[in-house]
Amino acid sequence: MSQRPAWMSGALTVARRELLAAFDSSVAYVYTLAFAWLSSSIFMNEFFLAGHAELTAYFERLPLLFCVFLPAITMRSWAEEKKTRTNEWLLTFPLRASAVVFGKFLGSFGLFGLFLLAGLPLVVMVYSLGEPDGGRLLTGFLGSALAGALLLSLGLFCSAQSADQIVAFVLTAVAGFFLVLTGDDRVVAVLDGLSPRLGLGSLLRDHLALTPRFDPFVAGRIELGALLYFVLGSAGLLALNARQVEADRD
Repeated sequence: MSQRPAWMSGALTVARRELLAAFDSSVAYVYTLAFAWLSSSIFMNEFFLAGHAELTAYFERLPLLFCVFLPAITMRSWAEEKKTRTNEWLLTFPLRASAVVFGKFLGSFGLFGLFLLAGLPLVVMVYSLGEPDGGRLLTGFLGSALAGALLLSLGLFCSAQSADQIVAFVLTAVAGFFLVLTGDDRVVAVLDGLSPRLGLGSLLRDHLALTPRFDPFVAGRIELGALLYFVLGSAGLLALNARQVEADRD
C-alpha cells in the first residue's frame, strides 16, 4: 500500500474513533441542540425586526458563537488523552503524527458539520418568505466552514498544551475571542486610542483578526487573501500540533 492511502486510512480511523466517542457520550447531541437553539433564537430576534429574507445577521453572529461552542468540541481531544494516558497508547500506533492530528481534526470537523446543518431550516424559511441571494448563502456557509476549521485547529493545538479540559477550553476561547474581537471596529478604536503611534488595533485588524477575512464571505465574495488566511492558518496550527505530538512520542 502506498504511503498516501495508508496515511489517509490512519487519519480516518482516528476520526471515526473521535466521532464515536462524542456520540457515545451524548456530547454531540447536546452541543448541536444547544448551538441550533441559541443561533436560531438570536437570528430570529433580528430577523423579525429587520424584515429581510436573508441570513446576513445569522452569519455575522456565528464567529462569536463559535468561540464558545468549538472549544467545547476540541477541549478533550488531547487533554483527556493526556489525563487518562491513552495518548501513549494512541502514539504506539504505526501512524505518522500528522495523520493522528488530521484524524482528530476530521472528527472535530464532522461534529462541527452538524452545527452548520442546523442552519438549513433557516435557509428553507427565508426561501419560503422571499427570494434570497443564493450565492451569498453559499459563500456565507463556506466562510463559516473555513472559520470553524481555523478555530478547531486552534482548539486542537490548545488542547495539546494541557492535561486539563477546562484549561484547554479557556485557552481556546480566549484565543478565539481575541481573533474575532480584534476585527471589531469598536475594539480597534479603543486599541488605537491606547497606542496612537503604534496603531495596535489597526495592526491587529489588518494582519491577524478573523472577522475582516470572514466578512467578504458573508457579503457574497470569495477573496483570495481571505481564503489563504483560513487555509494556511488552519494548516499551520495543525502542523504545530503534529510537531508537538512527535516530540511527545520521542
